[in-house]
Amino acid sequence: MLRFTKRVDYGLMAIQYVAFHEGVSPVAVKQIAEEFNIPTELLAKILQRLAKRGLIVSQNGPKGGYRLAHQPEEITVGQVVRALEGPIAIVSCYNDEGDCPQMPRCTLRRPVQKIQAAIGQLLDTMSLAELMGGDVPELLSVKG
Repeated sequence: MLRFTKRVDYGLMAIQYVAFHEGVSPVAVKQIAEEFNIPTELLAKILQRLAKRGLIVSQNGPKGGYRLAHQPEEITVGQVVRALEGPIAIVSCYNDEGDCPQMPRCTLRRPVQKIQAAIGQLLDTMSLAELMGGDVPELLSVKG
């Protein structure tokens, strides 16, 4: 089953929360952690990664916290996922250096590459603004 890691899940919740408070004041780690019941230390590491990748910025001081580095329309879900987990890979062998023992016999590599590209494209075209506004496209119904 494909699913986001806890780190990505928490990261998306946190950056969305920061976006909702944009223009009001920077948001403290503790405030986000309490809102979503996330361990503060884990959330601090997640936010540091997002800041290191230039998606949010940290403001020090008594009224410090985090704010967005860009407009919500300019930040994609794909950027957040990659900032927290690295390259998007739905199977471990996709990015490895050919060390899979099944590689010579594998007939799934090309179809998996197509799936990988489609997932990456979807994540790269969905903006933080879309997540905030609930304007998320409905999935196509699957006929089975």
